[in-house]
Amino acid sequence: MKPQKLIKSKNGQPISQADPYVISSGGRFYMYSTGGDGVHVWASDTLDNFEYVGKAFDNGAEKDFWAPCVIEHNGRFYMYYSSVKEGSKDVHEQQISVAESIYPDRGFRVVGKVLPPFSIDPHVVISGDEWYMFYSVNDYEADRAGTLIVADKMLSPYKTEGKPVVVVRPTLDEEIFMHDRFRKGQHWHTLEGAFYFYEEGVHYMMYSGNCYEKPEYYIGFATAKGNDKDLRKLKWTKYPDNDTYAPLLRANEYEEGTGHNSVLKTGEEYYIVYHARDYDAPKNIGDVRTARKRRVTVGGGVMRL
Repeated sequence: MKPQKLIKSKNGQPISQADPYVISSGGRFYMYSTGGDGVHVWASDTLDNFEYVGKAFDNGAEKDFWAPCVIEHNGRFYMYYSSVKEGSKDVHEQQISVAESIYPDRGFRVVGKVLPPFSIDPHVVISGDEWYMFYSVNDYEADRAGTLIVADKMLSPYKTEGKPVVVVRPTLDEEIFMHDRFRKGQHWHTLEGAFYFYEEGVHYMMYSGNCYEKPEYYIGFATAKGNDKDLRKLKWTKYPDNDTYAPLLRANEYEEGTGHNSVLKTGEEYYIVYHARDYDAPKNIGDVRTARKRRVTVGGGVMRL
């Protein structure tokens, strides 16, 4: 099935909608994206034809606002994102912070840092009465060194417990971000872009593998079963197993660099919203990752487009 692009007009708005994260609130849909100068937001009544609203959040002391996640709770909106200080040239100084607002599309103000560097790609969920954060960190000493996904309980919307556990880690050559990245013979792997949801007795963890700049960037998922109230105690297995490369979505006849998705359920239908690049996208205008969606079926521990 051909993907459906979510942005029609490009006049007066950012070209890119990288790392799109969509929520539903007050009868409208809001989509947030990565931005060098802040977190940008689009809105729609129908999950189609999103219109640009503006910058939902920026901070004059920081830049490179990556992968925002927004959660609504008790009349407030909490935005989790990673960023670096102005002047930084090291992406590994990225760290997760939280901002909050009473509006979904404006007025966000920084509350504070949640995690130290390096921490990126937060996905915060409420399970029962407890809050959890899934996010990515680095492991330099693993057999397959690189970036992996962990989970921690949150003591409040502003603080984690400090007891993270590994959810999924690299196991495949297809997850190599770069060969010999930090030292000869050590290939750097990457799993990022965590997105968690639960459906009919199965926990799902979606992730992106490889490098976002490469055509081979892809979306995969892992599953776990269990009724334990602490999501950190789940035992995850990549689909179909930890040693088999079987992406849900990868480069296809329409697009490349498919990755970093969020998931939204409307009625009985599931949709993934993700970014990708068109094959004929201009090469000289910067970031051309744009948001698009596909319907996905979910059931019995399997996801299919």
